[in-house]
Amino acid sequence: MNEIAQVLADAKALARKYRKITGKPLGITGEVAEFSAAQILGLELAEARQSGYDAIRKEEGNVTKIQIKGRCIPANAKPGQRLGSIQLDKEWDTMLLVLMDEDLEVQSMYEAERPDIEKTLLAPGSKARNERGALAVSKFKAIGREVWNRNRT
Repeated sequence: MNEIAQVLADAKALARKYRKITGKPLGITGEVAEFSAAQILGLELAEARQSGYDAIRKEEGNVTKIQIKGRCIPANAKPGQRLGSIQLDKEWDTMLLVLMDEDLEVQSMYEAERPDIEKTLLAPGSKARNERGALAVSKFKAIGREVWNRNRT
């Protein structure tokens, strides 16, 4: 794991440089989120390209399949940030949202149960939510619970 951590540290440095030059993200948020969540929370990462979930948590003989979503929220971010598409036809039990700053440093993590996410996504009213499975970060935080915070560790 030390080798992976070093590769991601190098990638994060490259991503910072890329953002400084172009003003755009490099597109490694998902990988950084998955690895960071596994390290911080003691999760076991799933095989690459596993459909539906990114990690598993083993507790007292139970296995929980976790889909991980990462979101970089720069200091000057506009309100209304959204997660990537949530696919309800895939296999997963809970979803973990990893929130990072512009340097891809994890600030906090929230976890929400599948039934709560399904209920929210299928509720009438939002085309983005209903048709594209796009959930606002603020809504995810409201239905989930904070499981880790950089300032409280």
